[in-house]
Amino acid sequence: MGEITRRSFSLSALAAAVKPVRIREVEIFAIQIPVSKTESDAGVNNRYTAVTVATDAGVAGYSFAGPSPNALGEVRNALVGQDLFAMETHLKNGLYRWGGVEHAVWDAIGKVANQPVYKLLGGAKTAVKAYLTCVWPGPLDQSHVSFKQQAEMAVKIKNAGFKGMKIRAWRPNPLDDADACREIRAAVGPDFAIMFDRTAHLPQSVGQKVWDYETGLKVARALEKHGALWLEEPFARDDYESPAKLARAVDIPITGGEGYVGVDSFRECLTHGTYDILQPEGRGSGGIAICRKVATLAESFHVPTILHGTMGLMLAGWLQATLAIGSEWQEVALITPPLLPEEQWAPGLKVLKSGKFIAIRNGELQAPELAGIGLDVDEEALRKFRV
Repeated sequence: MGEITRRSFSLSALAAAVKPVRIREVEIFAIQIPVSKTESDAGVNNRYTAVTVATDAGVAGYSFAGPSPNALGEVRNALVGQDLFAMETHLKNGLYRWGGVEHAVWDAIGKVANQPVYKLLGGAKTAVKAYLTCVWPGPLDQSHVSFKQQAEMAVKIKNAGFKGMKIRAWRPNPLDDADACREIRAAVGPDFAIMFDRTAHLPQSVGQKVWDYETGLKVARALEKHGALWLEEPFARDDYESPAKLARAVDIPITGGEGYVGVDSFRECLTHGTYDILQPEGRGSGGIAICRKVATLAESFHVPTILHGTMGLMLAGWLQATLAIGSEWQEVALITPPLLPEEQWAPGLKVLKSGKFIAIRNGELQAPELAGIGLDVDEEALRKFRV
């Protein structure tokens, strides 16, 4: 808790060193960037929910990971008129429920301080390895996608310089995904990371049940045999014991946490030994500050933190949290094969003045040099594409 206290103090000191800044207005609205039918069919990102946080200092913060505009009334009640820097107060007033709005508040704080947010939170890394989570269009369980197709996409990702790929473990026969791992591993060699995500609550939407323990054990051992890096959320999210038991039984890391909001459930995971790696969600868990708190808590248990990811312009806030934490990986999701990240997020660049977003070098996401969360937003373009 000492680190959290020091961080809060540093923000208070920064606020005291400048003219007091109040949040003047908040807006939440959809934008849609026109694309061709070919681009739309390919799965590019052209629709976002934008957030603007205006201040009485003439500085505005932005995010493209906003909640539904229906939340605007509650958000305004929580923020308008408040001290921009009072992040702990904002969280207590409900900001953790709207993580994308929290990103925009941090963006404004960073711009007032003229620093990237990750530096304000003590981050020292300036790049992080990216892994791409690939979901093919069609049936959610991916049973229509051949092992060969998945292997070919893995090769494409590797040739583009990325170090890892994650796919769903949703096929009706659970061991089929282990066979996919075998074929992917043969195609990419030993040094490319292959992750598998069960996201246990979601396959129920396609008529599957949550795995029992024995099924999880069989799949984990089969994935382990073929060199998978981890197995994510094999059991129900409110089951803290089964993942812990599985983690003790196998060498492959068992990971999870994207569905938790706030720090309490993560504390339960740590005290139960539920996961080998915690994966808070960059928006859904509460935002940048909550993810940083989770990482600090996890560090005291010697458990790594790797954020659950996102895609397109939304990634700006996630990356700041990841760099502040110093994580080994950042997930980029969801990728629609055969697209690569820069192809998929290309339309969104039309709302940025420079037309540039996160630079990728040798498969690593580079820290933006801009203050805030790294978005040089073009207000005229926002108005143009506002729905």
